[in-house]
Amino acid sequence: MSAASAVAIRPARPGDAPVILGLIRELAAYERLLHEVDATESLLDAALFGPEPRAHCDLAEVGGVAAGFALWFRSFSTFRGRAGIYLEDLYVPPEFRGRGIGRALLAGLARRCREEDLPRLEWSVLDWNAPALGFYASLGAEPMSGWTRLRLGGAELARLGEEPS
Repeated sequence: MSAASAVAIRPARPGDAPVILGLIRELAAYERLLHEVDATESLLDAALFGPEPRAHCDLAEVGGVAAGFALWFRSFSTFRGRAGIYLEDLYVPPEFRGRGIGRALLAGLARRCREEDLPRLEWSVLDWNAPALGFYASLGAEPMSGWTRLRLGGAELARLGEEPS
């Protein structure tokens, strides 16, 4: 890779929401889930840069052009008694794949885990996404057998939230 095409990884900053949202939409289209995206630039701004940020984002750039992102937040392990990192989304557009960008984004999160004594870096991947599964396996990531991811949302979440305590 020439110096002109070097990858730079940096934390997202205010003003990056349009770029991040564009990458989120690309990812959702790839995952056949674009119909589920209702995020907006203002929601991302609040989540990433508000007074109490709920999530963090690292952007990869090549020649000043967005070449990928990792959006993550702190999780907590009751068994380990410490925080970890949950990687919500990692995406590198097709034209930038094969340049080590995904690996660089994950390496940055792994470094953060090491420096902050965080015992876990975890994420989910769609079971049909063979390229991603192969990439993650090449890093030494192992699937978690025996666990089923669950989600409560929409009307079901509202209904449960209306129950008296």
